[in-house]
Amino acid sequence: MVLSRRDALKTFGAISISGLRGGAASPALDGPSLQAGDQPATLLAIADVVLPAESDRKAAVAAFTSWIDNYAEGADTDHGYGNTRIHALGPSPARNYAAQIAALDEAARAKGAPSFRAASPADRLVILEQAIADAKVERLSARPTGAHIATDLMGHYFNSSTGADLCYRASIARDACRGLQGSDKPPARR
Repeated sequence: MVLSRRDALKTFGAISISGLRGGAASPALDGPSLQAGDQPATLLAIADVVLPAESDRKAAVAAFTSWIDNYAEGADTDHGYGNTRIHALGPSPARNYAAQIAALDEAARAKGAPSFRAASPADRLVILEQAIADAKVERLSARPTGAHIATDLMGHYFNSSTGADLCYRASIARDACRGLQGSDKPPARR
């Protein structure tokens, strides 16, 4: 693993500051979590409807949950190429998820199911289509935004290396450093 000079300075700075305060040098991850209550099961029920059947939905939900649970509000972001400004991350996109899940459960109860998870896949699809339309989400964001939990999950998956591999039916491993050995050959078919 290569550590950039900026990352090293941030890390050493955080260690120094926490040492002065007498605290631990870990980031404060105080944002909402997707581990509470029935949220993991509901998220899997959403994934069953919105992610491809060929995908490893449990792994996709685990990766999304990990991303959300490790989101650090107020953390500095890296600047993009040609951009000198560093911005702080805003509130966690998960701040709206509990209300959105409650609304999905309420819509499922209106259709006669005890919860969204217990609704049939066809009913879950109709409920999600309406929820996404009500949220006015027209495109999938590369990063979760909080607009809707279903579209955030889809955007996270379809912008992942795993999603790209499935889309192209090849082992591209977009986010892995493969080196130059064999780079003249196309990726292996899946």
